[in-house]
Amino acid sequence: MSLSRKKIASAAATLALVALLAWWAWPAPRLVETARVARGPVQVTIEEDGETRAVDRFGVAAPVAGRLLRIELREGDPVKAGQRVAEIAPLPVSASDREMLEAKLDAARAMLTEAQERVRRADIDAAQAGRERERAVDLVAKKFVSEQALEQAETAARTKGADLKAARSRTAAAAAEVEAARATLTAVREKAPTVRIVSPVDGRVLRIADRSERVVQPGALLVVVGDPNALEVVVDVLSNDAVRVKPGMPMLLTGWGGPEVVEAVVRAVEPSAFRKISALGVEEQRVNVIADFRAVPPGIGDAYRVDARIVVASKADALRVPVGALFRREGQWTAFRVEGNRLAARGVKVGLRGSREAEIVDGLAEGDEVVLYPGNELADGARVAIRKQGTAP
Repeated sequence: MSLSRKKIASAAATLALVALLAWWAWPAPRLVETARVARGPVQVTIEEDGETRAVDRFGVAAPVAGRLLRIELREGDPVKAGQRVAEIAPLPVSASDREMLEAKLDAARAMLTEAQERVRRADIDAAQAGRERERAVDLVAKKFVSEQALEQAETAARTKGADLKAARSRTAAAAAEVEAARATLTAVREKAPTVRIVSPVDGRVLRIADRSERVVQPGALLVVVGDPNALEVVVDVLSNDAVRVKPGMPMLLTGWGGPEVVEAVVRAVEPSAFRKISALGVEEQRVNVIADFRAVPPGIGDAYRVDARIVVASKADALRVPVGALFRREGQWTAFRVEGNRLAARGVKVGLRGSREAEIVDGLAEGDEVVLYPGNELADGARVAIRKQGTAP
């Protein structure tokens, strides 16, 4: 009996040793980060840097060659239309130069006529957009059309109103150009000692090219005038992204210096692209997208940098996951779903896909737990352990 008990004890010790070695050699579960599949909004955005600029900024240039007297104004000073911003002691003017000034006056008058016609056209468009908005309000109240139609009508009305305001500002500037050209020609004819250069509009001095006295040639930029409170946003995007941007799309602005997200609305996409060299030295074709603030935040001014997100598509209530949970396998979007302590690869059908989250049309259900940023070492059926928040890998 004692021999038999010794054999049993020896076998038990051997089995315990084997079990201990197997436990020690068995691979530990992989630590993974997970996220829950949940419902919420999904946005497809184009993200680029942008900057603010005055809606109407006017460069005041030298009409004649001569000695520019020192400019006493400073950046930020308020000016009125017709107020003197600079003064030039002209050089002797030849007959050909006098004829050129007369032609410049004729050209300024033609530009004024064109600007007045643009105001009339913009006024008609704004009135039509207002009537269409009123009709959309009535149709939405009667549930004949969706609220989206009303939003589009309101956006069109705001856009046409902004166009009318800009056209009126250009008309005022064109009228000031006529007066400036007339005054310059009069001063030359009467051989006045100096020529007064005046502001074309009410506003503030945004920039002074050079305050010091110097000799200038005709057309030299002297002062830039505009309204720093009437701002727009300019964002240059890649040309293949610009084709997806339409007037009326929302734009979200961050990184401007304040904590809140500022809203803007795309007003126009410029029809012509330009070439730009990226920070990596890559040549790109870019297009300017112009947007209007819904409300200009306090403290922001002309030429301030912003981070812009143009929302090209959105869904308010969608089944969504972080895009970091998705990867491509055999040409299909796939996600690892955690089932107990094992992974199960699930092919999914993706709808809208933004920079942060993606819509799941099929393949996952609300409440499913999926792995974030799955590495190549993970496979279907692998044992995993969920990493707690703040746990080091």
